[in-house]
Amino acid sequence: MSLRQDNKKFHTLLNNKWVGSQSGETVKIYSPDDQSITGEIPALSQEEVDAAINQTADVQANWEATEGHERSELLHRWAEELEKMTDEIGEMIHKEVGKTLSSAKGEVKRTAQLIRHTAEEGLRTHGSFIQGDAFPGASKATKAMVQKVPHGVVLAISPFNYPVNLAASKIAPALITGNTVVFKPATQGAVSGLLMVEALVKAGLPEGVLNIITGRGSVIGDFAVTHDKIDMITFTGGTETGRHIAKKASMIPVVLELGGKDPAIVLEDADLDKAAKEIVSGALSYSGQRCTAIKRVMVVDSAADELIDKVKALVADLKVGLSSEDAAITPMIDQKSADYVLSLIEDAREKGASVVHEGVKDKNLLGPTLLDHVTEDMEVAWEEQFGPVLPFMRISNELEAVALEKRNAYGLQASVFTQNLENAFAIADKLNVGTVQVNGKTSRGPDHFPFLGVKNSGQGVQGIGRSIDSMLRDKVLVLNL
Repeated sequence: MSLRQDNKKFHTLLNNKWVGSQSGETVKIYSPDDQSITGEIPALSQEEVDAAINQTADVQANWEATEGHERSELLHRWAEELEKMTDEIGEMIHKEVGKTLSSAKGEVKRTAQLIRHTAEEGLRTHGSFIQGDAFPGASKATKAMVQKVPHGVVLAISPFNYPVNLAASKIAPALITGNTVVFKPATQGAVSGLLMVEALVKAGLPEGVLNIITGRGSVIGDFAVTHDKIDMITFTGGTETGRHIAKKASMIPVVLELGGKDPAIVLEDADLDKAAKEIVSGALSYSGQRCTAIKRVMVVDSAADELIDKVKALVADLKVGLSSEDAAITPMIDQKSADYVLSLIEDAREKGASVVHEGVKDKNLLGPTLLDHVTEDMEVAWEEQFGPVLPFMRISNELEAVALEKRNAYGLQASVFTQNLENAFAIADKLNVGTVQVNGKTSRGPDHFPFLGVKNSGQGVQGIGRSIDSMLRDKVLVLNL
C-alpha cells in the first residue's frame, strides 16, 4: 500500500507499511477556509496502538546500536527528501490548517534546515569523565565515565499550528540520539505530518523505528500516554491537556510546550514605530494562533494613544480573507475556537473596554480586533486568546507591568520595548518567563536557541541542542583500578 488510499483518504505508517485501521473507520479533517473535507485518516483502536508501540519498542535496541554517523546521514537524506516535497507538503499545510501557501512552504523549508542542524548537533553529544579524588576519602584509582544514552521509546505529540516543523523538532532529536518514536499528530494537520514522514521513509527509515498513531484522542490518547513501553513524552498543545499528560505519565520524563499569555511592555522612551510593527506582526501572524503570539500590550499611559494609533493604522492595511486569497488574517482553525475568542471580546466590551478596531465576523473568519482600556476584571486580560484579538492595558510605569505579569498564570515569553537597555535588563530580571525579547516580538527561534516556558506554559527546554539533551539520560560506569 501507499500513503494515499485515494484523493481524500490516507493511510498511517506501521512498521514501514502504509495501512488503514482494521475497522475501516476514519477521522475527517475539515478545511478552515470553507469547511470542505481535506482528508481522512485512520481511526486506530487501542489494540492497534498497542501493536504500534510494541513494534517500536522491539527495534529500539538495534536502532540505538546503529552508528551515530549513520543516524546523522539518515537525517540529512530526510531533509533532502523533504525539500523535494516542499510544494506538495506546503499545499497540504495550506489546506489543512489555513496558512497561506507561501507561509506553508516556508514551514517546510525551515523544517529541512532544522533537521540538518539536528543531524550535525547530534554528533557533538558526548559524556564526561570524573576523577574520584575530588571528593574526600576517594582516590584517583576510582574513576567515573558518564555516558549519554537514549530513553528508549519517545511518544511525540504535535499540534495543528505547525504540523511539520513542531513534529520534526521532536522526531529529529529523538532519532539522532538513538530513541525510536511513536508519532501522534494532531488531527488537524495530520496529513501534513504523514507526508513529512513519507519523506523520511523515502530517505531509508528502518522498519519500526518510527510508527504513526492516528485517531480520536478520546480513544487512544490516554492509552498511549500510559503505555508501559513509552519511556518519554514530548508534547506541544494546550495547557489543560499538558497537565493531564503530566499526571498520567507518572515516573517517565515529559517535555511540555503549552500555552502562553505573552505580554509586550512598551515604555515611554520606546521607538513606537518599531514597537507597533513588531506588535502587529507578533500578535496577528497566522491570525494569532501561536503560543508565542503577543497576547496583551501593557503600555505606559503617556505613550498609549500614539502607539494604539500606529497599531490601528497598520492593522487597517491587513488583508482579511481566505488563505487561498493570500490574506494576512485567515479563518481560525474551527468554529469552536472562533466562538471562544468572540466570547472574550464580548466580555471585555460589556465591562467597559473600548473597541478601537473591529474586524469582520463571518463564521470562523475573524478580522483583527483591538481593545483599549482593558482592565484586570476582564477575561481577555488573563485568558489565552488563540486568535486575532489584541488587548491594550494602560499602566503608569514598568513596575505596574511587572506586578501584573507576576499574576499571569503563564510564563512563556515577554517583549520589552525601550531605548534604555539597562532598564530593559532590569525588567527582564523581574519577569518570570522562559524568554524575554528586547525591542522585538515574542517568537520561537531561531530553532537552535533554547525555548522554554515556566508556570502553566510548560516544563523542560527545547531548541535543537536542548531537545537533544532532553532525549538522553546519564549512565555511569565506575572503574575501580
